[in-house]
Amino acid sequence: MINLHNVTKIYENGSQALKNVSVDIEKGEFVFIVGSSGSGKSTFLKMLLKEVDPTSGKILIDGEDIADITRKEIPFLRRKMGVVFQDFRLLPSKTVYENIAFAMQVVEATPREIRRNVPAVISMVGLSRKARAYPNQLSGGEQQRVALARAIINKPPILLADEPTGNLDPDTAWEIINLLKDINTRGTTVIVATHAKEIVDAMQKRVISLKKGVVLRDVKEGGYSDEI
Repeated sequence: MINLHNVTKIYENGSQALKNVSVDIEKGEFVFIVGSSGSGKSTFLKMLLKEVDPTSGKILIDGEDIADITRKEIPFLRRKMGVVFQDFRLLPSKTVYENIAFAMQVVEATPREIRRNVPAVISMVGLSRKARAYPNQLSGGEQQRVALARAIINKPPILLADEPTGNLDPDTAWEIINLLKDINTRGTTVIVATHAKEIVDAMQKRVISLKKGVVLRDVKEGGYSDEI
């Protein structure tokens, strides 16, 4: 489903974010991308979204080399991916319902589809009683649940999460991770960039460890590892 072949990314300032990274991620996998700050985790995700392009190497998604995608086609590539960020990125002037519905409006879903699907996803993330609340009326964990609901409302086959528990207390972080696990069991490929060692160690999912842009380890079932 996702294939990186000898991917290197060097930014204009000379900083090398990734070096000769080759990774294959299959449909339905749950993968942690781990490493210290500056290891290349965020660049890895940004390249999948085509927010940045590799300096060399190839990235294929569903067999298509995304280097060949035109600017007009980028939004259609991104429709294959839901994205969750550490800082939530909710629209402050919209309610929980409206934030999630907006993601459907962008892809021109019908009002009927929105009325049917949004309440179901709100219920799935446990926020039915907060549907009319605004982001500033929610806790951090609740805001991240909204962000997660917004990311999956259009049923993307891939979900990317960049430090999704970074601003949350441990108990709330686990609630978000368990939601990600549930989404994965429904068939979605989940890729989580994180430095949350305890979560990674407990989950025992596939772990790709980066250090200074190089893949240090890639294990099918493993922990964070103190090596990084």
